[in-house]
Amino acid sequence: MGLLDRWSKKKQEEVLGKQSEAKSEEKSVKAEKTAPAKKTSAKASTKKTTKTAKAEKAGAEVVAPSEQKVAKIKNSILVRPVVTEKSAVKQSENKYTFIVVNGANKGAVRQAVFEVYGVKPLSVNMINVQGKPIRFGNHSGKRSDYKKAVVTLPKGKTIVIHEGV
Repeated sequence: MGLLDRWSKKKQEEVLGKQSEAKSEEKSVKAEKTAPAKKTSAKASTKKTTKTAKAEKAGAEVVAPSEQKVAKIKNSILVRPVVTEKSAVKQSENKYTFIVVNGANKGAVRQAVFEVYGVKPLSVNMINVQGKPIRFGNHSGKRSDYKKAVVTLPKGKTIVIHEGV
């Protein structure tokens, strides 16, 4: 087991090193935004991250880290709404169905729905759906497993999921 521990420790050190680099980059970006205008030396200008430098060259705005996290939550938790007859009937009971990422939990789905649609859900129910086996001639396989979330909204609150369908 000592042989395997050596590799796992190296991986942990690499991950910790990358996380500390990312934190120091975020701190330097925040410090640049909050600090008053000063004369910058050659060393200070080379400390800018490559992402921000590329964005400045392209003329794009640099998004603050907090806004990036919000965008990640919106895009990485809710994959898409489920548009079926059954889900359309459930919408009359203020229950909306979404396909979410396999690693999502109830709290993350609740927060994502609030941020995307601006309505705080009463409850969230999660369903793990197992992929069905499929065959194409001689080749057999399996559809991917996925997770569904049924979100219950308060009375009088609705969201628009299928525009133009």
